[in-house]
Amino acid sequence: MARSFSDPMRLALEAAREAARAGEVPVGAVVTRRGEPVASGRNRMRGDADPTAHAEMVALRAAARALGSARLDECDLWVTLEPCAMCAGAIALARIARVYFAAPDPKGGAILHGPRLFSQPTCHHAPEVYSGLCEEEAGALLKAFFADRR
Repeated sequence: MARSFSDPMRLALEAAREAARAGEVPVGAVVTRRGEPVASGRNRMRGDADPTAHAEMVALRAAARALGSARLDECDLWVTLEPCAMCAGAIALARIARVYFAAPDPKGGAILHGPRLFSQPTCHHAPEVYSGLCEEEAGALLKAFFADRR
């Protein structure tokens, strides 16, 4: 069966739903290599008592362990929310080839918003960036999560 281009984003959305069920902000991420999933992650900051346990960081760490290398230059990252500065820095250090994200984050994002990390001359590696894939679904998950807490 042929895989859809958005299959990895569907996996990331399921990880985001898992995060919400665990009381975490619903963000999920998947690392793929040659189109096949290598690792996934979801926000785990509260559960792990770790401010760095963003979905992207969890997925990047798992992919590095699975592949036996901190360099993930043949890999892509699929994430449901625009990465923050910490995650964008880790993406650059891991040499991720392409980043696909669903919902923009004007307040905390660091790729299209804020510091626009990959556009800075001090950034040693800038992946290709694609945004908006499943944006409405990812945005609805986030809105529902925060509406329930207000």
